[in-house]
Amino acid sequence: MFKRTLGRSGIEVSALGIGGWAIGGPWFDEESGKPYGWGEVDDYESIDAIHSALDSGIQFIDTSDNYGAGHSERVIGQALKGRRDKVVLATKFGYVTNEETKLASGSNASRAYIKTACEASLRRLGTDYIDLYQFHLGDYPVHLAQEVIDVLEELVTEGKIRFFGWSTDTTDRAELFAQSKHCTAIQHDFNVFIDNAAMLDVCERNRLASVNRSPLAMGLLTGKYSEAIHVRDSKDIRLRNDLDWLMYFKDGVPSPKLTGQLRSIREVLTSGGRSLAQGALAWIWARSDVTIPIPGFRTVKQVTENAKAMDFGPLTDVEMRQIAELLVVEEA
Repeated sequence: MFKRTLGRSGIEVSALGIGGWAIGGPWFDEESGKPYGWGEVDDYESIDAIHSALDSGIQFIDTSDNYGAGHSERVIGQALKGRRDKVVLATKFGYVTNEETKLASGSNASRAYIKTACEASLRRLGTDYIDLYQFHLGDYPVHLAQEVIDVLEELVTEGKIRFFGWSTDTTDRAELFAQSKHCTAIQHDFNVFIDNAAMLDVCERNRLASVNRSPLAMGLLTGKYSEAIHVRDSKDIRLRNDLDWLMYFKDGVPSPKLTGQLRSIREVLTSGGRSLAQGALAWIWARSDVTIPIPGFRTVKQVTENAKAMDFGPLTDVEMRQIAELLVVEEA
């Protein structure tokens, strides 16, 4: 089985994880009513998919307390009954949601809130400890973040969490957390369209895991969507056009620029019998030994296909150079 180490924690995990955003189901912005989820879900299928992931050798599960306003954590907790010791479990905190109304109402990073949020996640996940607890507010002011670190270290001392990290795309924030004893990971956007070399450098220098969200570009790198095939579910966040960070889709339409880039590199990504998604994951592994992609899922089929990427392993140096050259030509 293809393994990697979760940063300085020394914990060995599968090189591939799974991300729990999509299985949380719908939840909405309190003010605008616009969706943050990926549409309706089947909890039984989600649980079967998690079991399939475990049976395929995937040992790392990532989620957040705001995914589905807590529903993702509940589903994962149910799926892991009797199997908690088989996984390394990660979740996140910082965004405030109401589990009953399914509404998101902002953010909170106060000491009292972090403690309360941790206890709530432990209850929903049905566990007495979290392996990796991650700060979810990616743009939180650096000068205020030391208090967050202090609370997280207290949670380690209390045995509620083992290690922590920050879900952020900026290196100054990552560098700050990296100075803390029990920080072991930085979660950030990373895929063949978005190569954050500076963040990889921070992770490599500080012996942190690079946990990669959006490794399949919110589905664009699966090949399911094109200029003619769009997202249609009204409860799917990819139909929104008001979020700057939502670069892969606007109004449900895949980015024409990225679709063009994908056409140019598809042949290399699918070489050697890989599916497009498997090739995209292989690219991430080839970029650095610290990367651990966490593609989202809603079905057993998706998990099974992604898990098979571990059988192929990383792309070769030749394939990586070919992709780099093709993307340069496409940009020109």
